[in-house]
Amino acid sequence: MELHDIWFILIAVLWTGYFFLEGFDFGIGVLTKLLARDRRERRVPIKTTGPVWDGNEVWLLSAGGATFAAFPEWYATLFSGFYLPLLLILVCLIVRGVAFEYRVKRDEERWQRNWEHAIFWCSLLPAFLWGVAFGNIVHGVQIDAHKEYVGSVLDLLNPYALLGGLVTLSLFTFHGAVFASLKTLGDIRERARRTATVLGLITAVLAVGFLGWTQLDKGDTSSLVAMIVAVLALVAGLVMNRLGREGWSFAFSGVTIVAAVAMLFLTLFPNVMPSSLNDSWSLTVSNASSSAYTLKIMTWCAGIATPVVMLYQGWTYWVFRKRIGTQHIADAH
Repeated sequence: MELHDIWFILIAVLWTGYFFLEGFDFGIGVLTKLLARDRRERRVPIKTTGPVWDGNEVWLLSAGGATFAAFPEWYATLFSGFYLPLLLILVCLIVRGVAFEYRVKRDEERWQRNWEHAIFWCSLLPAFLWGVAFGNIVHGVQIDAHKEYVGSVLDLLNPYALLGGLVTLSLFTFHGAVFASLKTLGDIRERARRTATVLGLITAVLAVGFLGWTQLDKGDTSSLVAMIVAVLALVAGLVMNRLGREGWSFAFSGVTIVAAVAMLFLTLFPNVMPSSLNDSWSLTVSNASSSAYTLKIMTWCAGIATPVVMLYQGWTYWVFRKRIGTQHIADAH
């Protein structure tokens, strides 16, 4: 196996970790409008991600940085062709992070509600747009002989990509509902479980359609196995949620995300960005990668730094592992 193949796998792992961790962050942000009934309750789901959301976004920075260093041609074509949707995602992530911190700076109802609106929309839009972006990457976009994207923004809004956006939005929101039931107490916990049941059924319908379309279009045996694992894990997550086994339900919803992302990367390889104009113009792991020397240095650096980062993030989740409820929310002052 060549180094560029290894880095394709590592980038797939980074994106998978990002969607697994940031997925429930996005879901919690969307669910702030659905789970809480008063001002005090609205603070509970936000508090569940308060200690970890910024650490989860490190995976996005790592995935983007690794793509830039290991596959500069892929990075250049992707970020120039998808400039507007990726810029919108970036703005949402910035505003969302500010909203988490600034929401509690003043006690006025209007001030906090405005920042809660920002959390909702800046969670919903990225959750949808990431699915649109990866749907286009897998399905293929208009890349010419110079390895440049020659389509428009409207070309990215095709039925396959839009369905992918609906799948990531529903799946992340389901993942967030299960996380909320795992991390909260009282009425919010019960509401989160009921909401997860509805969202899981919606996700199952959308995911089967999207993954089935992907399999028929570009799939092989390995992607079929990943698809089956994703569907079975989603069903198991729903069953565990109905039984009140929140830990197992969260684990299975996470497996669903991992298997679904794995399927997309399996159908993509050895391409990193297929051309819908001519197969020979596609970006691949070989023609889009950096030099072997660059990849070798990156491998050594990643091998040293990655375990340290993962251990620290795991310790963070262990420290903040307990459930919270309205009784843990301090009175406004």
